[in-house]
Amino acid sequence: MSKPLTDQEKRKQISVRGLAGVENVADLKTNFNRHLHFTLVKDRNVATKRDYYFALAHTVRDHLVGRWIRTQQHYYEKDPKRVYYLSLEFYMGRTLQNTMVNLALENACDEAIYQVKTYLQIFQDGGTGTCFLDSMATLGLAAYGYGIRYEFGIFNQKIVNGWQAEEADDWLRYGNPWEKARPEYMRPVHFYGRVEHHPDGVKWVDTQVVLALPYDTPVPGYRNNIVNTMRLWSAKAPCEFHLKDFNVGGYIQAVLDKNLAENISRVLYPNDNFFEGKELRLKQEYFVVAATLQDIIRRFKASKFGSTEVVLAIKFCPSLERWPIDLFQNLLPRHLEIIYEINRRHLERITALYPGDYDRLRRMSLIEECGQKKINMAHLCIVGSHAVNGVAQIHSDIIKDTVFKDFYEVDPQKFQNKTNGITPRRWLVMCNPGLAEVIAEVKIGEDYIRDLSQLKNLLKFVDDDALIRDIAKVKQENKLKFAVHLEEQYKVKINPNSMFDVQVKRIHEYKRQLLNCLHIITLYNRIKKEPNKAWTPRTIMIGGKAAPGYHTAKMIIKLITAIGEVVNNDSVVGDRLKVIYLENYRVTLAEKVIPASDLSEQISTAGTEASGTGNMKFMLNGALTIGTMDGANVEMAEEAGEENLFIFGMRVKDVEALDQKGYDAMEYYNRIPELKQVMDQISGGFFSPGEPDLFKDIVKMLMHHDRFKVFADYEDYIKCQEKVSALYKNTKEWTKMVIHNIAGCGKFSSDRTIAQYAREIWGMEPSLEKIAAPDDPR
Repeated sequence: MSKPLTDQEKRKQISVRGLAGVENVADLKTNFNRHLHFTLVKDRNVATKRDYYFALAHTVRDHLVGRWIRTQQHYYEKDPKRVYYLSLEFYMGRTLQNTMVNLALENACDEAIYQVKTYLQIFQDGGTGTCFLDSMATLGLAAYGYGIRYEFGIFNQKIVNGWQAEEADDWLRYGNPWEKARPEYMRPVHFYGRVEHHPDGVKWVDTQVVLALPYDTPVPGYRNNIVNTMRLWSAKAPCEFHLKDFNVGGYIQAVLDKNLAENISRVLYPNDNFFEGKELRLKQEYFVVAATLQDIIRRFKASKFGSTEVVLAIKFCPSLERWPIDLFQNLLPRHLEIIYEINRRHLERITALYPGDYDRLRRMSLIEECGQKKINMAHLCIVGSHAVNGVAQIHSDIIKDTVFKDFYEVDPQKFQNKTNGITPRRWLVMCNPGLAEVIAEVKIGEDYIRDLSQLKNLLKFVDDDALIRDIAKVKQENKLKFAVHLEEQYKVKINPNSMFDVQVKRIHEYKRQLLNCLHIITLYNRIKKEPNKAWTPRTIMIGGKAAPGYHTAKMIIKLITAIGEVVNNDSVVGDRLKVIYLENYRVTLAEKVIPASDLSEQISTAGTEASGTGNMKFMLNGALTIGTMDGANVEMAEEAGEENLFIFGMRVKDVEALDQKGYDAMEYYNRIPELKQVMDQISGGFFSPGEPDLFKDIVKMLMHHDRFKVFADYEDYIKCQEKVSALYKNTKEWTKMVIHNIAGCGKFSSDRTIAQYAREIWGMEPSLEKIAAPDDPR
């Protein structure tokens, strides 16, 4: 019997057919050794695995640089319309492997590394993991990503005695081989100060200046030689210290002031981190926008055709933030005046359209007058934008029907939908090469990697026994590998033949990890009651980070781990039920757990999830979804067929009706015996015997002020989980549903999303042509 192929060998089979499948292995070996010696100043006697990684990263980066420069030359010569994509949160993932896939270098690199006898661990490294930037480059759009170069990432999560503990994510400690500092393009950003009004104009004076230092990272398209740029800004204090302070002994204070200025790019505050004093968050938002707009104007002035009209298409995602007026007045006094003037003109227009409708004026004002005066940033964003879109159809409908109904009635042409998507390069070819190879080689070819809609051709083979067998085999191989990973990293041994039931996402009340907890305890109680019944074995995995200041989310993590402590150590239950908390969930862990998952939990209250992209990643990797009709789940059910998902619970209209009636959690508690038993166990200290009142805040919230109505969906969720367990026993029928889901994933490519943005909002046409490689004589 032949030995199973490794993931690298499977990716090679795809890679070798690509653009650069015949790379000169000897040249790669030479360049690898050159970087080890001359870039890192190491030899084999002292080099570490990290050094080998950096040598390979620099070797691969060499193949990017020529393409990167040629791409920018191409844009200068053609002067196309450009896209500027701003985000405060470019989530990082592994750049090395992603780059090798996109450049088709993996085959040659693997061979070169093997020949120099270096067994290289692919480190978790920095780089762009964002799907949109990948798709922009793949579609040939002249695009730039702009964000902040945070010195520390979101944080590393440690679970200590069941509690989340945060550790600094010092991701730049060893440097970043992919980025290039560009001090020549540094830009000043002003804060504080005061406004002077003169007959000849307005001046913002006495400001504090922070310098924005750009770092560029290449973003390669998929095998088209196009390499775009992600530019991240780092905050730096101006070089000139206050010398008069030095002369009177103020040196220490001057240095401390320098640190305060540079705190802007020190760490990302999550949106749901309710920290006191939001000044730093507002500083971050203004910092990235001010620096980016200056850079855009600089690039326009330096363009070859400076007189050409250029339309800037800036994608910015408005949040529901409301900034206190006094904070704005202190930090950005001139901008507050401008916002007041925008609001005056806006309300004049609304008054002309709806004379005498003062309630509408109040609702639509950019300034909220009730209580502490605040600026409604979402209203400001809508007024200032030429297009507004939700990121799933249900999200867009809610925006038009309720959240921004008044604005939709005034400017219906502004409002659109652009359902989110994911890149199949990272989220299939790279993280699940076995499945990618089955799809490419066995049935439909590999063009689907550029055009995910071709996956629908799998439906012709949904009853094909060979395909069913191959897909089930890949899933089992992925589960075995992940089981080994869990045993190595978490010292937990699980049954790889059990159903891998996974919920990985931010820990938040609206994500309803608590509903999952109620099911776990219900299933535990049922197994205890009937231990001899033929239960479908499950390994339930939950992972995600709670914002550091979000008490309830941290209590949810503690409850999950406490339930796991009881369940996992009950000899009666054994391997039929295990509960694992996946510590420090991040992109690199997602790339391991998603291909191994059987069941994907997408169980938010209908109407609360904007879209979700994790749901799409699970679907593409052959996991079935149990979920509500929320976010992109609605369109996933349309594409794959609702019968091929496990849909349960209230729809948006049901939630609205329940709101009008009044949600009474006690009604469900008193009516459903299993639910009552579960809640009594939590409140009575069954899962916290040393501290019986440990979870009193969670119990109180669920019983008396649960905004997300967990109990209302409990019964239907439990019944739906019973259907899941029954179907999982029938591998063939389960896998046929998996094939339907994979075949229905075409809509959820970020290539499709970005193409729609380009055509319908930005006024651009994606180009699938390739730029000649640097060594191409053409």
